[in-house]
Amino acid sequence: MATTSCFQVVLPLTTCSLPSSTSYSKSIKLKPNTIDNLRIKCFASINARNSPSSSNIPMPPINPKDPFLSKLASIAATSPDSLLQDRPVSGSDTPPYLDIFESPKLMATPAQVERSVSYNEHRPRTPPPDLPSLLLHGRIVYIGMPLVAAVTELVVAELMYLQWMDPKAPIYIYINSTGTTRDDGESVGMETEGFAIYDSMMQLKNEIHTVAVGAAIGQACLLLAAGTKGHRYMMPHAKAMIQQPRVPSSGLMPASDVLIRAKEAVINRDVLTELLAKHTGNSVETVANVMKRPFYMDSRRAKEFGVIDKILWQGQEKIMADVLPPEDWDKSAGIKVADPF
Repeated sequence: MATTSCFQVVLPLTTCSLPSSTSYSKSIKLKPNTIDNLRIKCFASINARNSPSSSNIPMPPINPKDPFLSKLASIAATSPDSLLQDRPVSGSDTPPYLDIFESPKLMATPAQVERSVSYNEHRPRTPPPDLPSLLLHGRIVYIGMPLVAAVTELVVAELMYLQWMDPKAPIYIYINSTGTTRDDGESVGMETEGFAIYDSMMQLKNEIHTVAVGAAIGQACLLLAAGTKGHRYMMPHAKAMIQQPRVPSSGLMPASDVLIRAKEAVINRDVLTELLAKHTGNSVETVANVMKRPFYMDSRRAKEFGVIDKILWQGQEKIMADVLPPEDWDKSAGIKVADPF
């Protein structure tokens, strides 16, 4: 028997041998009879498991730093009798002496090892958030649709959430809405949708900065004017317009129901007039007079009427300040302006 053999575990075949009793007992300081017994048990397992041709396989030199041999030597030094107990040598999937490890650690699965990340290493691990969520993270609420129930629900929820997140930081409301009507004047929502957002704005402790970026018509113009004083803005080419509330289509309603709806529309008109007068600084009579017909305002006229406080120019304040208003242009050109309705 060669003296330079090793103890080796191979799946599915298991080959096992130990060095001579003299050399191995010096390395791990065991009694010779103990090493001999281990060798006998190991060779018995080999003969029962492997084919006859496996005995001719050359054995590599022993590795003194092998963790399995270190563990085996430690157990042999402390309790050699446990290694001499009868162990299954045939009909078992467990190689001999492998059970001395309490919980073997498995390697990564082949799918994890072979997965290539060259083509998707920059691919996001989670779905990106939607755009309203990104704007909400910047404390921006964008109203870009007519004021219907779904829009009101979302805007009120966002306002409440932003106040809960920080009751001191300002909230920015960007408005591009035709109010409770479409662009052709057809009513699409109840006037209470606009009042719901307005009441929510009034209940907040935060400063509310309103910005008109396209159109602010009807109830949307009220929301624009309801911002914190000094923080109501308008883009240079945005439009604002105030008008009387519209009565929804009556359809096949009886005359009495149509009359009830008409009275409700008058009440909403009076409330809207009072609120616009409050936030623009005009009298109720002035607002009621201009609301008899649709009253359009560009950014300059909206500032003069008190709907906004500042126009968001990009370095054009001085240029626009030198430009004559449309009435002066007409007067200098000899054009007579017809009396308004």
